[in-house]
Amino acid sequence: MKVEQIYTGCLAQGAYYIESDGEAAIIDPLRETKPYLDKAAANGVKIKYIFETHFHADFVSGHLDLAKKSDAKIIYGPKAETKYKKHLAKDGEVFKIGKISITVLHTPGHTPESTTYLLKNAKKKPYAIFTGDTLFIGDVGRPDLAQKNGKLTKEKLAGWLFDSLRKKIMPLPDDVLVYPAHGAGSACGKNMSSETWDTLGNQKKTNYALRANMTKKEFIEEVTDGLLPPPVYFQKNAALNKLGYESIDTVMKRGGKSLTPRAFETAANETNAIILDVRSKEEFAKGFIPNSIFIGLDGSFAPWVGALIPDLMQPILIVAPKGKNKEAVKRLARVGYDNAIGYLKGGFDSWKKEKREIDKIETINVKKFVKEYSKKLNIVDVRKPTEFITGQVEKALNLPLGDISGNMSEISKKKKYYVHCRSGYRSTIATSILKARGYDKLINIQGKFDDISASKIPTSDFVCPSS
Repeated sequence: MKVEQIYTGCLAQGAYYIESDGEAAIIDPLRETKPYLDKAAANGVKIKYIFETHFHADFVSGHLDLAKKSDAKIIYGPKAETKYKKHLAKDGEVFKIGKISITVLHTPGHTPESTTYLLKNAKKKPYAIFTGDTLFIGDVGRPDLAQKNGKLTKEKLAGWLFDSLRKKIMPLPDDVLVYPAHGAGSACGKNMSSETWDTLGNQKKTNYALRANMTKKEFIEEVTDGLLPPPVYFQKNAALNKLGYESIDTVMKRGGKSLTPRAFETAANETNAIILDVRSKEEFAKGFIPNSIFIGLDGSFAPWVGALIPDLMQPILIVAPKGKNKEAVKRLARVGYDNAIGYLKGGFDSWKKEKREIDKIETINVKKFVKEYSKKLNIVDVRKPTEFITGQVEKALNLPLGDISGNMSEISKKKKYYVHCRSGYRSTIATSILKARGYDKLINIQGKFDDISASKIPTSDFVCPSS
């Protein structure tokens, strides 16, 4: 028996490869199918099943393309109605993979169809559970993503989740391994651990949601407390996973079109495409194509694309570092942005060589900001409110990056603003968006907020939220 976790850090997502005696199963695959097909081919095994724990909201699963290319059967748990062919498993149904088996445990709560898969080894001993978004390491799945018209509330879903955990998961042996779909950084939970797996016994001791003496009322209150609004693309991704989507091969071919600077500019004008610059924040600061939006591949790329570009079918033109064009298209497709229409051949250097128009945003480091600081400066902090209240520059205005487009009216195009975040990544995104909307008096601070806090600039340790 072989069990491998395939973890993708930028999405904080875990897919799983399970193999036994010439057969394999994949759980919650990402959009690109090649890694799974290559692994099976290298090991000389056939992919028999593709198990989906639920309709994922934070990424587009690769189940459809993988099923077509491997002839594997797609398995969902109860209540997972789709527009494509799949096997709708019953609670308790057993699937054989070589000498091992996977048992379906319907565990609704995160969503109505959420299912946990129990792996038993060749001796029929429980070995691991693949919990999807039902149980994370240190947390449980948020119960507010599948609410419908007031009939299915987050409180009702949380109640289901309590029962699922107590009746289906917690009775299992303590040495069973817990393999969730996500880790720290995912918006599918509130406070996930950076660890990506654990034993069930340890989770019973350390996970707040698995406290032995916890009442259902306490569970519902704690699980639903402090939930931030879900990213806007979540509902659209869930719909794609449920209804179907375009082949990843078609998406990659369309987005992989190489465009000269002239053709790139023509495409931008004719299609009203977003010019998405995915280079590093340092490279972007040195110059960029006018009206470009920066979201660097070296940060939380896919989640920020999903949060800041509301239309999944928005045409996108890519400016990428050398050799990273295909990666950018692939990572856009992971979260349902399938309409990349090409990339700038030769990257930004080719644009400069033709002496085309270049724009810049004044960018400084923390040391220079400290030197220029006075209490008269207008300072914008684009971190999350939860970060802001734990410490901020006095009189700074908090405009969280995720809400920047809806809150631009709070700042004036006539005033000069210094913009910062925790490291400079989010502030570079924010200033690029503001610059594209006509805000020209911006100074982007690249550097650590910890260094700002440690300087002579006055900061507040805590601000009580207004009632």
